[in-house]
Amino acid sequence: EKEPVRYANLMYDRRVVRGNTYALQVLPASTQPDPLEIQRQREARRRALFRKRAKEQMQPRTPEPVEGREHVHVQTELYLEEISDRIVEVDMECQTDAFLDRPPTPLFIPAKTGRDVATQIEEGELFDFDVEVKPMLEVLIGKTIEQALLEVMEEEELANLWAHQRAYGELRNAELAEVQRLEEQERRYREEKERRKRQQMQVLQKQKETTEKIAARAFAQRYLADLIPSVFSNLRESGYFYDPIERDIETEFLPWLMTEVEEALQKKVLGRTVLD
Repeated sequence: EKEPVRYANLMYDRRVVRGNTYALQVLPASTQPDPLEIQRQREARRRALFRKRAKEQMQPRTPEPVEGREHVHVQTELYLEEISDRIVEVDMECQTDAFLDRPPTPLFIPAKTGRDVATQIEEGELFDFDVEVKPMLEVLIGKTIEQALLEVMEEEELANLWAHQRAYGELRNAELAEVQRLEEQERRYREEKERRKRQQMQVLQKQKETTEKIAARAFAQRYLADLIPSVFSNLRESGYFYDPIERDIETEFLPWLMTEVEEALQKKVLGRTVLD
């Protein structure tokens, strides 16, 4: 209470709003501060202090003094200031009125300067309309006629261009039709040529196959002409082809005959032996 009151600058007061105040919501004076906002501010201060300490730690420091010496803080600023362990702190308060809606800005009307002066001009004093308007009418009519002639010439030129375009389109369509006809004719000729080639190849293939078959048949006939008699003669010699009567005589009659002759001879030998 004994210290003089020091009023701070209102522009740095948090309660003073800078900017547009039309949409500002006036809060009652009895509103309590938001705990979340207070906690957020504390966290911001804590993070700022932490960043400041980290920055101080990252800065290069003076090396440690040698033995027998110590570092002394020396002021090198242009203005000397008193160094004390505790900085004097004083809490000050300032009460402001509740915020009011800003009135609409009045329309700016510049102050009138100078002096009004009037001059009376009678009819016919400055110019004669019939005389003064004649050059303007000539210019306007001439410009209109020139513009009309240009438009007519443009229309004629467009008509000629359209006629040339139609003639060119007809000629182009006729040429395209002729080209398509020639392409179709060429395609038919090419297909006919390919078909004739395939037919000729088939005919040549058939002729080749027929020639090969005839040659194979002639070779087989010439080869089998001597093969068949030799095969039959070998089979006949091997006994596959025989006369049944001759075979019957050889297998049935001749063994029986030899048996009978042998018995007869044995009887003769026995009779002679008995006779002896």
